[in-house]
Amino acid sequence: MANYYPPVGFHFKVEVQDLSANDNDVKFTEVSGLSVEMGTEEIAEGGENRFIQKYPTRTKYPELILKRGLLVNSEILNWIRQCLEDYKIQPKNIFIKLLNEEHQPLLTWNVVNAYPTKWSVSDFNASNNTVVIESLQFFYQYFTLVKS
Repeated sequence: MANYYPPVGFHFKVEVQDLSANDNDVKFTEVSGLSVEMGTEEIAEGGENRFIQKYPTRTKYPELILKRGLLVNSEILNWIRQCLEDYKIQPKNIFIKLLNEEHQPLLTWNVVNAYPTKWSVSDFNASNNTVVIESLQFFYQYFTLVKS
């Protein structure tokens, strides 16, 4: 049996449903917010003071945050501007693909019905020699994990 090595976390791409993205539009430096948490409700046990009961309620998903160097011509940014500036909210699925060494998807996170809630750009500072980073924040309903 061959040795197993976990996949690297820096080889990924991000695609947005129904947007014909160019090669640069799928490249991000950071993805965060891919987590799920089970909510619970605490109920005090009648006559038993040593502990409380916890019952599951619903799952919670944090907002998805994508970061990359500022891209001037971007279909994703056009969609975000339509949503945030013109209030034309069009939820779309976002696909985050973890890639192997042959650039093929190992795992794909299908983020369902996402829409942008925030767009920001890093601070400008003449004394620093850094790239301008744009941060994209999305609300979404849930995600599914698909093995390739």
